[in-house]
Amino acid sequence: MSQPWSRFLATTSAQISHTQHSFSRYAVRSLSQTCKRRADSDINQTQPPSNPVRTTPEASPGEMERGAATSAPTSAGPATTTRSILDELSGPSSAPSSPPRPSGGLSGLSGLGSAVSSQSAASRLGVDAINRARNQPTISETLNLADKKGAQSGQNNWGDEPFHFHIYGHKHNTHITVTKPDRNAIISISAGQIGFRKSKRGTYDAAYQLAAYVIDKLHQGNWHHEIKKMEVVLRGFGNGREAATKVLLGSEGRLLRGSITKVSDATRLKFGGTRSPKPRRLG
Repeated sequence: MSQPWSRFLATTSAQISHTQHSFSRYAVRSLSQTCKRRADSDINQTQPPSNPVRTTPEASPGEMERGAATSAPTSAGPATTTRSILDELSGPSSAPSSPPRPSGGLSGLSGLGSAVSSQSAASRLGVDAINRARNQPTISETLNLADKKGAQSGQNNWGDEPFHFHIYGHKHNTHITVTKPDRNAIISISAGQIGFRKSKRGTYDAAYQLAAYVIDKLHQGNWHHEIKKMEVVLRGFGNGREAATKVLLGSEGRLLRGSITKVSDATRLKFGGTRSPKPRRLG
């Protein structure tokens, strides 16, 4: 191997080892082969030119200044290499580089658009990764939430149709269902779902706590701001009928009480029906 090549390889290895030593202070993984090749190319670019500055009396002052300007970056070889590698490793958090200028015509414009879209997609992926690491919503989740809120705000024109507060209380349990004007349920729950078991589900206390729980859930969802008209529908003659009425008339239902426009009874009444079974006769 010739002497210039051996000197070049020695300089390159020394600068690469210096760069890797400077990175060892940080929690950065070892550089890949691609990063090393890029570092080598950066070092080659920062090497002094083969034609040194002419210091003979024939050189003009302007040429000497230009030569000094071209030879100045050689003193900052490792720093330039470090900056270039940091730019490569910085990823989406660094400022995106300027997109390539169009060469002309429609093909140039299409190339510019693809470059900008690829850069925006890369930056978006980087921001999503950082948000996931911080347990924060990603950009797509934020956009979906905004779309859902916009759709809900557009559908909140309920008109004259009221909300419905259904109370079904029989002797074994109590069921409460709150529906929107389009008949979609907001919440549907029974006394057994809040911790009451067996015969305790049909008691007055269970129905009272169930009604208070439902109203509290409506307040947590800010439905008391949306409900302008509400119809209370009672069904059955169990303990839940009286208990839910007391809750709506008490302090728990003060935010919904003013929006009640109608109270109706939907209890099923037997009228006719099938024939009774044959009576059992003994003896």
